[in-house]
Amino acid sequence: MRVPTWWRGVSPRRRLLLAAVVLVVVAAAVGAGVVTGGRGAAPQSGAPPQDRPGPVLLVPGYGGSQAALERLAARIRQETGREADVLTLAGDGTGDLLAQAGVLADAVEQAYERGAPSVDVIGYSAGGVVTRLWVARDGGAHQARRVVTLGAPLHGTGLAAAGGVLVPGACPTACRQLTPGSALLRELDQQPLPPGLPWLSVWTERDEVVTPPDSARLPGALNVPLQQACPADAAAHGDLPTDPEAVALVLQALGTAPLAAPARCAAFSS
Repeated sequence: MRVPTWWRGVSPRRRLLLAAVVLVVVAAAVGAGVVTGGRGAAPQSGAPPQDRPGPVLLVPGYGGSQAALERLAARIRQETGREADVLTLAGDGTGDLLAQAGVLADAVEQAYERGAPSVDVIGYSAGGVVTRLWVARDGGAHQARRVVTLGAPLHGTGLAAAGGVLVPGACPTACRQLTPGSALLRELDQQPLPPGLPWLSVWTERDEVVTPPDSARLPGALNVPLQQACPADAAAHGDLPTDPEAVALVLQALGTAPLAAPARCAAFSS
């Protein structure tokens, strides 16, 4: 190997200093995934195999309460034998939804690092918007096998708008982001769902938190109001993670068969 003329003129001490600097830069680059080209274990292209279900991650709603979703996670573990974990959102779950999407992205990366073949995500209420952000901005388009959202204010909720008007200063960041027409929601409205990503959006027409309830409707998803198959279902917003019909829809969606709208009230058909 030819040694550049300028290098031969560098003193041994200076050579050691330059070599040390190069090692530091290389180490930093490797840690950031620059030199190797790696971005972690989670896939950055393509799509997970539909016939290889992996763990299920559940994203809480506004405020970050885990209670209702813990019951749904336990049911998923019992019925499918799969791992199902409820995320702990940053802060109190009322902060920036983009930061909350980062929590989901980290959890997905950790699942793939442990060898998961795929990841399914369930987003409840504002957790559905967090999931939508992850898919649109944080690689979820290539990392989610399936997505289910429950009562998600994907186009905002009038309750957030009213809260900001009636109690000025009492509408935290997430509340403002969930106001219909917010900059964040306008950005999401301009980004279609990735083709081929199975997404089930379930809501109840009796939702008193997400107003109007069909704010949960998402172009490109399978959109199912509970009352479509179960007209007498009286579930409110807080009932969605435990309502028998909603749970039946979730469990069906987590399988390997193509998503399909229910033809009858599945939870009570037997």
